[in-house]
Amino acid sequence: MAVGYKPTWDLDVIFKGGSDSRELMEYMSALDKELDRLSERVNRWSVPTDSSKREELESIVSLLNKTSKMLQESSAYISCLSAQDVNDKKAKLLIGKRSEFSAKKSTILAAFDQKIVEVTDVVWEELIAQPPILNVSFVLDERRRKAKDRLPFTQEVMINDLGVDGYHGWGQMYDTIVGKMSVPISESGQTKHLSMGQAANKLSDPDRNVRKEVFEKISQAWDANAELFGETLNHLAGFRLQTYKHRGWNNVLKEPVEYNRMSEKTLYAMWNAIENNKTPFVSYLKRKAELLGVEKLSWYDLDAPISNSTKTFHYQDGAHFIMNQFQKFSPQMASFAKKAFEEQWIEAEDRPGKRPGGFCTSFPDSQQTRIFMTYSGTSSNIATLAHELGHGYHQHVMNDLDIINQSYAMNVAETASTFAEMVVADAAVKEATNKQEKIALLENKIQRSVAFFMNIHARFLFETKFYEERKQGLVSVEKLKELMVGAETEAYCGELEEYDPMFWASKLHFHITDVPFYNFPYTFGYLFSLGIYANALDGEDNFEESYQALLRDTGQMQVEDLAKKHLGIDLEELDFWEKAIQICIRDVEEFLKLTEGNTTY
Repeated sequence: MAVGYKPTWDLDVIFKGGSDSRELMEYMSALDKELDRLSERVNRWSVPTDSSKREELESIVSLLNKTSKMLQESSAYISCLSAQDVNDKKAKLLIGKRSEFSAKKSTILAAFDQKIVEVTDVVWEELIAQPPILNVSFVLDERRRKAKDRLPFTQEVMINDLGVDGYHGWGQMYDTIVGKMSVPISESGQTKHLSMGQAANKLSDPDRNVRKEVFEKISQAWDANAELFGETLNHLAGFRLQTYKHRGWNNVLKEPVEYNRMSEKTLYAMWNAIENNKTPFVSYLKRKAELLGVEKLSWYDLDAPISNSTKTFHYQDGAHFIMNQFQKFSPQMASFAKKAFEEQWIEAEDRPGKRPGGFCTSFPDSQQTRIFMTYSGTSSNIATLAHELGHGYHQHVMNDLDIINQSYAMNVAETASTFAEMVVADAAVKEATNKQEKIALLENKIQRSVAFFMNIHARFLFETKFYEERKQGLVSVEKLKELMVGAETEAYCGELEEYDPMFWASKLHFHITDVPFYNFPYTFGYLFSLGIYANALDGEDNFEESYQALLRDTGQMQVEDLAKKHLGIDLEELDFWEKAIQICIRDVEEFLKLTEGNTTY
């Protein structure tokens, strides 16, 4: 008999009491004191003129590790509280408190950066040449290099402080507005008010009339708040552009590519390879339109199943399928997944009040992970769950490293998750029991390729053009809609009949305050993981060991160096990206062959 895994997470083992947790308050109070200690230690540290003050630097790094771990622990817990119940008002207050702590730490680090910039190159090399500083030398050297490209200390502190109620405040305003939104849907003669996340799940309904109705109601809900979302997006971008201007940065891509530890040449090599290979995916869109009995697909058809008998899977069955497939490639990854299911690290229940989307967050002090999503039993849900477990496993193999070395960029963060997702999706296709099921599962894989190559490309194109417009002043809602449809049309090669002009409002990633262009890292991770997956399929010796080694290096290397060391490839050239895309094209070719001459499934 299958083990009954609960689809709700256990947060009390971290801090008891939810948003009323006394344990959390005590922990955050201790964090505040440790930040004060770090501040005092940094302020007391005089700029070294030789390597004799290595012990003082070691002390600072030790406290930096401790405060980073505590801040991440409490921040992750608060994120979970706000996600599980968007109406939890106390959790919203905690988010504000978290922003204050983050700003405080940023201010301390700005002071630290100012001092390490003043250290001469010769002395600096001596300071970081020996353990334990040597162990975190890449990250420290990176901080020093970036600090040279920032404003003087007092000005950077002012930006951080103003950002709490300005920059981050606009991001929180977006979350607040979305939390109050709902969509009225008629089911079995009754009207239900669904959260935006629940309503979005209806866009994969087999009935086109249902999809069209839900899409229109979702669009109406976003459009009703369009002016408010226009404000949040404009002011988030405005804050960034003003910061860039004062720092002397002219390129809006400077921050995101630097944040992702990659070159702009690598970024455009990837997009150029995709643009060169979109024809097969356009053929897929045409074939899907034929199978659905329409002349052209609309936006709300992209996630539609091509079969009316969509197979669903109980949460327990999805869990066991994931663990079984992980086992074939990495027994340790399967063991991690088993632990996550057994110890209730996953919030997957389908209920109102949850925020839309999914995420994985880590608790470095507890050495645990929590995964958030809404599971409704589809193959896509299983792939998403595997995706988030991949994120968790990535963190798991880094638990014994200095937390400073655990801070990997978004693009490589999506590598482990997408690898895990690919393992499960590929296995589902191979284990299909009949042609109809195989076609449906294969199409599910192709949908993800289309999302990475077209949907995310549209996001990148929109954001690129939006920032150019924003430099000239506030961008109107009508212009935002125009830019969005233009980007979608270009990305999908004009193949859709109807697009989504409000996508700029509904997609959370445009309103996240961590960094702009929170889009291309997903496509990077997808294609990068295909290279890793190909090695696994080829039966690479000691795959699990080499895979873990790659993941452990993600927090302390540029991605070009990471790829060169572990895969022997040059990411700035088209060749790697072209070969990775060919793996996806083979899925399309098989799909077209299986559906040739058929009009419906």
